[in-house]
Amino acid sequence: MNPLRTVVTAIWRIWFYILMALPIIIMLPFLIVFTSSEKFYPQFFVCARIWAKAILYGMGFYPKVKDISSLKDDKSYMFIANHTSIIDIMLMLAVIDHPFVFVGKVELAKIPLFGYFYQRTCILVDRNSQKSRMQVFESAQRRINQGNSICIFPEGGVPNDKSKVLTPFKDGAFRLAIDHQLALVPITFHDNKKRFSYTFLSGSPGKMRVKIDPVISVAGKSQSDKRELKDQAFQTILNELENPSL
Repeated sequence: MNPLRTVVTAIWRIWFYILMALPIIIMLPFLIVFTSSEKFYPQFFVCARIWAKAILYGMGFYPKVKDISSLKDDKSYMFIANHTSIIDIMLMLAVIDHPFVFVGKVELAKIPLFGYFYQRTCILVDRNSQKSRMQVFESAQRRINQGNSICIFPEGGVPNDKSKVLTPFKDGAFRLAIDHQLALVPITFHDNKKRFSYTFLSGSPGKMRVKIDPVISVAGKSQSDKRELKDQAFQTILNELENPSL
């Protein structure tokens, strides 16, 4: 990378963190009210989508979405997607208009400003705590009863092995989907690692392709079917990554 491109890329990456904070500061009075009670979550979700789109378009990213899911407004779902970048969070919020709650790792609550609202609106899980994992079930049921969907990145985090197209899924999303009878919605993010990886001096503005596949029903499924559902969802996303349809 030549020196000029290095400087421009560094400024562009720093601009991302400014964009993360700026909409939060502008909407702060509303965010404080909308996070004061879970009954205001639909209003918070609208703010979260504005925040996400401000970041995406402010960074020069523009989503290109192919949606063949036929989602119904009166149903809750389990949204799952491959995970390669911090921008996955913003892109998920931008392309899915069904109010959903993230299940995410507790460590993200430590991020200044963002972390405050993250811990007040998301279902946090400490993967080193059995008690925490059990509490996720109760929290998910409460949020579903409020009319929300759930979103999990089933790889469990951004893969350490950068050569992997997709790493094996963990059980959590599929266990919850069966327990709460939530149809699974596989979503593929094609360009996020290329556009905005965790390597600081990398990335560029441009198109972000998203494929939202038809729902995978869990009706009548039990925990003994968990592996089958997990394999089906994994193969759906892997096939799209290897053979893009958009």
